[in-house]
Order: sequence, then C-alpha cells, then structure tokens
Amino acid sequence: MMNFTPKSEIEARTYRFQRRLSEQGLNGAIILLNSDMFYFTGTVQNAVLYIPADGEPLLMVKKSLSRAQQESPLKNIISIKTPKEIAGIIAAANNTSPTKIGMELDVLPVNLYNTYKKMFPNAEFSDISPAIKETRAIKSPYEIELIRDALGVIDKAFLAVPSFLHEGMFEIEVAALFEAEMRKRGYSNCCKMRAFNQDLFFGNLCTGNSGAYPSFFDGPVGGMGVSPSQPQGAGWKKINRNEVIYIDYTCVIQGYTGDQTRIFCIGELAPKLVKAYEDALLIESEILKAMKPGMSAEEPYLLSAKLAEELGYKDCFMGYKDDRVKFIGHGIGLELDEWPILAKGLTTPIVPGMTFALEPKFVFPEGAIGTESSFVMTEEGPELLSVTPNGITYIK
Repeated sequence: MMNFTPKSEIEARTYRFQRRLSEQGLNGAIILLNSDMFYFTGTVQNAVLYIPADGEPLLMVKKSLSRAQQESPLKNIISIKTPKEIAGIIAAANNTSPTKIGMELDVLPVNLYNTYKKMFPNAEFSDISPAIKETRAIKSPYEIELIRDALGVIDKAFLAVPSFLHEGMFEIEVAALFEAEMRKRGYSNCCKMRAFNQDLFFGNLCTGNSGAYPSFFDGPVGGMGVSPSQPQGAGWKKINRNEVIYIDYTCVIQGYTGDQTRIFCIGELAPKLVKAYEDALLIESEILKAMKPGMSAEEPYLLSAKLAEELGYKDCFMGYKDDRVKFIGHGIGLELDEWPILAKGLTTPIVPGMTFALEPKFVFPEGAIGTESSFVMTEEGPELLSVTPNGITYIK
C-alpha cells in the first residue's frame, strides 16, 4: 500500500525553509538531491525543484510526470523535455530571473554546478545545504511515527534471529535471512547517506574477530565484506560457538530510517566481553541522564570518551586503536547522517524534535560489542524510540 506525504507536511517544511531563504537574502533554491526532493515534494523523480523565497514551489519533471502528479501535493508540477528550459520557466513563473540562488553545494557535482552557472549567467550561487539540514533536523510528529514504524520492523527481525541462527553458517547467509525479515515487512530501499562515498547497504553483521576488521566506513565497526569492492559488513567467515555476533542494521520505512544494534551469541561469551557490554550500557545510561534540550552536540561524545577512558577502554572505544572514530551518535531521518552528529568539535544544539541514534561500542581483537538505539529529543530529555530490549541473546 502506497502512503503519500500529507500536504500539510510539505507546506510546513516549505514554509520553514523559505524563512531561511529570506534570512540568507536568496531569491530561491534549486533542489536536485533525491533525499531533499522527497522531503519537499513527497516524490522522487527525474526532476528539478525550485523553491522561491516567497510563493509556490515549482516542480519541473522530465520523468515521470504522471507519477509526480500522483504522489506530490504540490500545486505547480510541469513537464520539461530538456534542462535548457529550466531558466526560462523559473523566470516566467516568478516574473523575473533569480539573481541569488541557493543550491546543495555539499553534494552537487562540479560539472552539474557549472551547467547551472551557464543557465543563470547573471546569478550568484550560495550553499543552501546547511539551511536544508537545519530544516530537516527537526522532525514533525508524522516523521517521528515513521521512524517508530521502521524500528518496529527491525524489532521483528531481531526477534527472528534465534529461529535461523546456528553454528557454521556464513555471516553473509545470516545477513541475508535478517534482511529478508525486514524486506518482507516493507524495508523500502538502501540506507541513504549524504557524506561522499559513505555507502551503506542495509547494515552490518560481524562475528568474532571479523568485528575488528577495519573498514573505510566512518563507523566504529568495519567487517570483512564479501569482496574488496565492498569492504565492510558480513563476509564469508563461518560463525563459531562462544563468539560475539554483532548485528547493526538500519531499517527504512516510507523513506525514514531507524538504526539499532543488538548482540547475540551461540554458547557463552568470555567475561571480558560481557563486562564490556555492561559498560557500554552504563555509558549509554549516563549520556541519556546528562542530555538536556539545548546542550551542544559534542557534549555526549566528550562525556562518553571520558567514561570509556576511566573504565579502561581508551584504545578500543568506538573502534580499535588507529581506527577509532570520534563520535558517539548521529541524526537519523531520510538519511543516516543527519544533524545532530554527536561528535567532538560540533556545537549544534540538540533541540526537541531531533532524532538520533546513540551507539557506545567497543572493539577488541576478538570482536566488537556494544549497543545502539534510536531516540527523539523532547522537552524533558531523550525519549527511546527503539522497542527491542537490550541484553545479550544467548542461543544454546
């Protein structure tokens, strides 16, 4: 069943964004990235969206016009045959050609940027990405419910793990079965990330020492992957008894992402790993107690790093030795790396409506262990969105 974004949602998002356009002194913004396109229109097509600082947005569609008209509540949706029409259409719709235009310069390829400079030779272009990120960071009740739905689906997948996990399976085999549990419940697409070349498929499954295998991915845990072309996540390692089975997955429902990590073991884990898991839960608890609306995004990380060092985990907190990362959490929504990023040096205030995943983890030569759950900041503090209980699930 197709669920379309309500008109009231699109209008509220557009209004908030237009206020930022006016604050920056821009005539309007040209939107091209699919994530932003969906956020402001409710559809993802081969199209160009122009949002003026005042007035109705204009969606110019090359393919598919009929689907855009079916899915988007925007009033002005028109067909174009070639990008050469765009400048004239925008000028006609606004009675003048814009001279100050915002674009998504954090993701826009240089060649495409140069094409638009030629289209609008008298215009000055500015980076509108921070304004988009700020607008998208505050989730509406509608968006928060979609993230809850995604976490409900991932919960069902985690609950199914004991029914198919057994000794001797390949990691990639377990990953496929786990992913199938989500796909049949509506996992809609691959997990989107805004950062350049930070590809992520559904998630990450590592067992035993593969959890210590480093990766290009900007996260605490890498994994061998199935080939050097995709060097992360589940690989061809067989699962053994008495080793940590680390399952860190996203789930995307109606475009919105939930993120969660839970730990399994066939047999028993070594006391060292059990203690590390308990300490990860302790760090999570202390962060949640400290988090208040308006606090800086770096404060949760600084607190977590201090606690990890005091507990004796300096070299294995959020990665192993040289492969450690300097964050403890990240925003979630239409992308996996939305604001706020809970990282050293970032001073973005964490305000009500922001949704984020919190992930204190440790990596040892014998495996990765820890937790990750998703939250929303409220006026009273963080509210848990994940429904899967924490705790190591043992399978005999």
